[in-house]
Amino acid sequence: MTILVTGATANIGRKVVDHLLALGATDIRALTNNPRKASLPAAVQVAEGYLRRPDTLPAAFAGVERMYLAPTADSVTEVLALARAAGVRHVVDLSGEPESWWGTVCTAVEDSGLAWTHLWPGDFMENSLIWSQQIHETGAVREPRPDAASAPIAMDDIAAVAATTLLADTHLGRAYPLAGPEILTRTDLVRHLADALDRDIAFHRSSREDTITALTPTMGDTATWYVDNVLTSFDVPTEALPITSVQDITGRPAMTFARWAADNAARFTAD
Repeated sequence: MTILVTGATANIGRKVVDHLLALGATDIRALTNNPRKASLPAAVQVAEGYLRRPDTLPAAFAGVERMYLAPTADSVTEVLALARAAGVRHVVDLSGEPESWWGTVCTAVEDSGLAWTHLWPGDFMENSLIWSQQIHETGAVREPRPDAASAPIAMDDIAAVAATTLLADTHLGRAYPLAGPEILTRTDLVRHLADALDRDIAFHRSSREDTITALTPTMGDTATWYVDNVLTSFDVPTEALPITSVQDITGRPAMTFARWAADNAARFTAD
């Protein structure tokens, strides 16, 4: 059974490859735009191609039965048509609820006629890296809603879920909202980062404009979108957050933010 991992050198796709290997998969094909720089394990077949250039994909799809689909909304319909024509039968997609930012991806997957499993993660732990420059230069974080809460999930846990669902038919036709194991406020996240970095980090409640100014050096032109569409949307009732989802699917506990912060502390201190 050949499994194709798209976006195989991206943040989550690369981890999907590693989890598939750890689970004993032996026929993995990794799609990358630059095979010469991919640095993928020797046991993995490397295929050159790019989801935003569907004409590069037919050879990569040949003989594939299952596929992890990284979210690329602008070309997803054409990509899925090629996959179906090549004989792919099961797609595990990273997307979001139909009404969400990435909802067009899961809708396209269902419309393709292929068997599917949707992965719908919420807040990523890695999103806290947008604070790195503020923390490094000012020892503070500036945001408008200190008590806004979410259950952030590590990208590695998303990848573990993807690998698990690729390898078993029991996940066909299932949509899995995903979250980390704890409900944390924005100030909780800062406190865990302060512990991991062994330094004081203040949280300053700031206006929309000041928050955008603080985030722009790290996020560039996307800072305004992020403030308006993400920082204002932590309004899901906390009791609805699927904090057991990773363990329910993979059988192992999800990573805590404190552990993630300790493992990634150097990423907040690098110049």
